[in-house]
Amino acid sequence: MTIPLQARSFAISEHEKGIALVIAATLAWSASGLYSRLLTVDMWTTIAWRSLFGGLFLLIPSFFLEGGLSRRQWRSVLHPSGLAMIGCQTFSQACFIGALYMTSVANVTMIYATAPFIAALFGWLILKEKVARRTLVAGGICFSGVAVIVASSVDGGTGTGDLLALGMTVSFALVIIIPRINPDVPSLPPTIVSAFLTLVLFAPFGSVGSLDLHNWVVLAAFGATNFSIALVLFLAGARRMPPAEAALVGTMEIVLTPFWVWLLFGEQPPAATFLGGAIILAAVLWHTIVDFRRCRRMLAKAEKSPL
Repeated sequence: MTIPLQARSFAISEHEKGIALVIAATLAWSASGLYSRLLTVDMWTTIAWRSLFGGLFLLIPSFFLEGGLSRRQWRSVLHPSGLAMIGCQTFSQACFIGALYMTSVANVTMIYATAPFIAALFGWLILKEKVARRTLVAGGICFSGVAVIVASSVDGGTGTGDLLALGMTVSFALVIIIPRINPDVPSLPPTIVSAFLTLVLFAPFGSVGSLDLHNWVVLAAFGATNFSIALVLFLAGARRMPPAEAALVGTMEIVLTPFWVWLLFGEQPPAATFLGGAIILAAVLWHTIVDFRRCRRMLAKAEKSPL
């Protein structure tokens, strides 16, 4: 007796590839706290040389993304949008490393989680985009969580670090908005230029002599994975899946980044960070899940509708 067996394809779909790539990007981004705690050099040295390695490693994918290394692509750094991108990214990267040195990794991560809502605010102010009511509600809840974290940090001595994290978040929100002002202007060349500019600006304040083999390796890994590889992986994955789903997967970074530092270094955030972080995480998850469900419904309707 012959039993027919249905052939099963083991090929990975584009959607599954997208999920895997975004997860890999999120894991790479979540290692930022680990790198900062593994380093034994001063803040200025880290800002400068981490940016150098990030820019160098980002040069490699620039040969294949956004049309390659063409003259038109690199002219974008002189465009007003390109110059704005360079300024915002340079400021954001400096604030990011400064915040990791001056406050807890959990505080930096939780404050950074509000970036999409600040970007939505800038989109309304600059691009006159309509902001959904759920975004306003989630954004307001997130900012209340940030207020809880920052208010408790004033007495704890980490207020400056929290303000740097907020500065990083605001400037990164502008990085999200600027390409939408002029969509035809490539964003990769300004990102690379900002990395090298950061080196030029901050290297004089650091100490190259303090860099031993251990710190060189950590800085190279920090720049390669957290600055460039994570960005390339996320861009490659995000184009294979709905934006709401990519954002939902990306929220893992909020939990994973402080978790790795707690697991390996025993860094225990203050109670106010747990409270403010829980408020922020709940708002982010609620917003992204609602967006994800709306996106699923829209895709289902599109599949059912006649051509």
